[in-house]
Amino acid sequence: MDKGTLYIVSTPIGNLSDITYRAVKTLTEADAIAAEDTRHTLKLLSSLNIKNRLISFHEHSHAKKAQAVINLLLEGKSIALVTDAGTPLISDPGAPLLALAHENNIPVTAVPGACAAVTALSLSGISCERFVFEGFLPRDSSRRGALARVSAYECTCIIYESPHRLAATLSELLLACGDRRISVCKELTKLHECVERTTLAAAAEKYGAMESVKGEYVLVLEGVKKELAEVSDSEIMSLLEKHISSGQSGKSAVKLVSEELSLPKNRVYQIMLGMK
Repeated sequence: MDKGTLYIVSTPIGNLSDITYRAVKTLTEADAIAAEDTRHTLKLLSSLNIKNRLISFHEHSHAKKAQAVINLLLEGKSIALVTDAGTPLISDPGAPLLALAHENNIPVTAVPGACAAVTALSLSGISCERFVFEGFLPRDSSRRGALARVSAYECTCIIYESPHRLAATLSELLLACGDRRISVCKELTKLHECVERTTLAAAAEKYGAMESVKGEYVLVLEGVKKELAEVSDSEIMSLLEKHISSGQSGKSAVKLVSEELSLPKNRVYQIMLGMK
């Protein structure tokens, strides 16, 4: 028996007119659709007059659920994998299923379409030549390291953030990266689409003063200036040692080095931690 095909199907991120002809055909003809939220996907299918079997598959799905989908594919059934919006696996569930499909030599193909990260980048007014996608920054102990990593990128950086954490993240980015250009994007392709081209300092001040923030956000952050990125860690360490040996506290030394070399405090602080 021939194996079925797993289709990675992109769906609209807001405007339902962004669905592609191929996506409609695939969602109609697949034997089943594995969806992040079946209720959300049902609304999309209803708008397209598509009636098909829905299988719940989200980030909390047990490994048995992924295996159940794989079993259908091994039986020759075709499965369309969709997320609530945009391209599956891009900061969305699906990786375990895809890994299992490859392990079982199941044919996998993509039906490309909307992606919030690329849409925001194209609207940002910030360089699109080279970019890195960070998705949602970690919320555990690795967050400090992630912020330090972001601060050092010379290329554009794309970050996703939820409304209730937006103000805090902007403040942390300002501390880690120093002031630089950023585009704050929300409601992309929707009626109230907003792309705010501003600076980190201005954005942190604005959203820090707001009582409530709504919408899902994509942040497009300008990379560090090349001349600042070229300051080596050894140069920073040497200057830190100089100030500390002269009697400055670690905190004061970080502040002084940051000002003297025009570097984000977080980068200098991370290097000082490595000296201990």
